[in-house]
Amino acid sequence: MRLVNRTFDDLQPGDSAALQRLVTPDDLYVFAASSGNYNPMNLPNGDLDGDGTPEQIAPGMFIASLISALLGTHLPGPGTVLRQQTLVFHTVARAGDELLCRVTVLEKQPDGTVRLRAEVRRPRDAALIVTGEALVQAPQVRFDRDGLHIPGLIVQRHRHFEALIDRARPLPPLATAVVCPDDANALGGALLAMAEGILTPILVGKADAIGATAQQTGADLTGIEIVDVPGDDAAAAAMACALVREGRAQAVMKGHLHTDDLLRPMVDRDLGLRVGRRFTHVFVMDVPGLPEPLMVTDAAINIAPDLMTKVDIVQNAIDLARSLGIDPRVGVLSAVETVTPAIQSSIDAALLSKMAERGQIRGGAVEGPLAMDNAVDMAAARTKGLSGGVAGRANILVVPGIDAGNMLAKQLAYISHAEGAGLVLGARVPVILTSRSDSPMARLASAAVAAIHHFAAHRA
Repeated sequence: MRLVNRTFDDLQPGDSAALQRLVTPDDLYVFAASSGNYNPMNLPNGDLDGDGTPEQIAPGMFIASLISALLGTHLPGPGTVLRQQTLVFHTVARAGDELLCRVTVLEKQPDGTVRLRAEVRRPRDAALIVTGEALVQAPQVRFDRDGLHIPGLIVQRHRHFEALIDRARPLPPLATAVVCPDDANALGGALLAMAEGILTPILVGKADAIGATAQQTGADLTGIEIVDVPGDDAAAAAMACALVREGRAQAVMKGHLHTDDLLRPMVDRDLGLRVGRRFTHVFVMDVPGLPEPLMVTDAAINIAPDLMTKVDIVQNAIDLARSLGIDPRVGVLSAVETVTPAIQSSIDAALLSKMAERGQIRGGAVEGPLAMDNAVDMAAARTKGLSGGVAGRANILVVPGIDAGNMLAKQLAYISHAEGAGLVLGARVPVILTSRSDSPMARLASAAVAAIHHFAAHRA
């Protein structure tokens, strides 16, 4: 970035400069965080009047800051000190509006100050947003510098999950057997999804323990079906399978029990929920700064998958991506991006890529082996000479084993501030897999992903 100023001696009345800026929802979040102005009217998701449409009005001082930016970077530029400013606000601007800011020199004064006229307009309809004047101390020393670096900002906003939840709300509530919801997180997650109209929970487990949890948390269970299973956790999971086979439940949600106890009855050949493919787990992750959700698979079930298990892992993830409206681009990860006989994951990745090319895996582009950097970063992919539709832009990451998958998912969550929705695929119905550390957004997004996937599969 190059910055050049105009000194007091250079300036003449009539000199003018302009900048154009699109107001984005992230701008509203950044301004709220930096200023402390949390007026719902000035936030992307605020709906002050309750009409169902967020106002998304850009704060007046945010618009005024565009004038300040123009003075400080263009006219007069670096070295400018603002002494006085008057503003008149004529109408509002909203997120999505493009604004044109202009300043014009009116007068140079003997004390080294300069008076400028300022205005902000909306070009699409010529609406006048702000007018005013600024009095500045103009720079006396010339400044001309290139390579100025400003750290970038990433708003920790989970827009992809918000969009998935919005897509799930109009769907019929998904009848979901919630297994052992006898702690605050498990019960709260199910009730949150019910409040959003995404799930109709059927609470399966010890009725007295479920009731005690509801009483402790102040939850109202009026009208919610409770299936009392006095046995152990595995018995509750087996009852959830029975509810699915009877057509009473369209999904299963993990509550306060071990994943092994939940899944063991589901893989029973006679009474379980097998439909041919292996059970595989997918994290659908909303990573701040990425243009679409990122999937990581398998990070929870298959410990050291062989080639044929990886085929099911890839196909299940592709099917889920398509149901969510995502164009599947599968990067099969290894430590290297070349086939190396000493690294089994690189051989498996190459075979999966060829199997997709021959139609043994359908519905998405599959490429591998790819190292993590050249799977998700275009510059890294170009450096290694990789081309095609996947390298540098993978949105499904297939890991070599559960160690790598678990580490990658948790790194994204705890270092990159991602949220992760967890789903088990390959069963007759979606299985929502949440953990006690999941945030309310992650629990709600998991339910939304399950609902969207279920109804998309039944439309197909």
